[in-house]
Amino acid sequence: MLKKCIAALLCAVLFLPYLAGCGSKNNISSGAGAADYPVTVGSVTLRNPPSGAAVLSQNVADVILELGYEISLKAKSAACTQPDLAALPNVTADDAKKIKGLGADLVFADSPLTEAQQQAMKGAGISVLVLKPAAGRADLARLYSEVGEALKGAETGHDKGKESAQDMLETLDDITRVSKKGNTPITAAYLTDAQGGAATGDTFAGSLVEAAGLTNVADSGKDGKISAQSLAISNPAYLFCAKGVKAKLAASPQYQKLAAVKSGKVYEMDPNWMRLQGENMIEAVSFMAGTVHPELLRGTSSGQAEPTEAQSSAPASSSSLNLNQTLKKGMQNDDVLKMQNRLKELGYMFMKPTGLFGDGTEQSVKDFQLLNGLPATGIADPTTLRKMYAEDVKKRTD
Repeated sequence: MLKKCIAALLCAVLFLPYLAGCGSKNNISSGAGAADYPVTVGSVTLRNPPSGAAVLSQNVADVILELGYEISLKAKSAACTQPDLAALPNVTADDAKKIKGLGADLVFADSPLTEAQQQAMKGAGISVLVLKPAAGRADLARLYSEVGEALKGAETGHDKGKESAQDMLETLDDITRVSKKGNTPITAAYLTDAQGGAATGDTFAGSLVEAAGLTNVADSGKDGKISAQSLAISNPAYLFCAKGVKAKLAASPQYQKLAAVKSGKVYEMDPNWMRLQGENMIEAVSFMAGTVHPELLRGTSSGQAEPTEAQSSAPASSSSLNLNQTLKKGMQNDDVLKMQNRLKELGYMFMKPTGLFGDGTEQSVKDFQLLNGLPATGIADPTTLRKMYAEDVKKRTD
């Protein structure tokens, strides 16, 4: 099911008039343009807003979902397994006529099409954008802006892409700040297989291990590879791996002597969490940080007040959230997650709820307080929490 809620919240942005360019083209390398179209992304120039798009790249699909632009999609490849895109028809790079018939005149891919496929797309009036995954944190804004510009133009899309990439990095930094406590480093690694595949320091995935507040012992590896000998020398306390790899590590003479394997501290993850560069990144880092620091997930909230007689029972819609406490930046627990989900329902939160009260959550609380006549402190005190479930609560519709 598509993210109708996010799409609705962004409708004002999506409905902005598209301005036809009479002068020079807007180019992504020079930042946001004065008009949305025409726009040049890489070597491809789009003269008008796409009537629709098909995505053949699972990674680009993740970015489109993070931008909230999935309403533009008409089709996807079978590789795009995100649940929010399940309703879309599947296509391949060989389906130019089918893609056009579905209403798309733009195709996203992450690897070049064959000459025959390119010619078929061109003959059908379809532009093809090949977008590489971000190589590192500094490259994330490039990827998000490219996708944004293609779908919504040099100004609207560029700004949205840049903002969304920054929000993602700030959320990762929030998790790092909370997780990296104490003076003793905790060593870990993420393994993609039992043949030396790892999240090395020259990969985006390697930065996600560090973002979880951990010391990545595979940092010295290259091109996603590290030798078993190097891993044995560093002997990480924790190992994270793709699903299906844990049993292979336990059975391998090269890995079974590692401290993490011997102590049972090997944890499997959905490999998409480490591979895709949308919400999946937050899933990966939250999982690793929460595994090593389970107290962050359990967390206790400070500032709880004794309930008065009038406050003794919370509304049924609060889903057991204690409304007589204070939640603020830096906290991470189930109550923060419940509050974030409520803010998302009301239209104030666009990032995926993680249970961590970071900068994005603080801003969402401020926005809620402002529109509901409360002091915009960014701190969710009992008055703010109760207002979220009040009958006269104001939803955000812009």
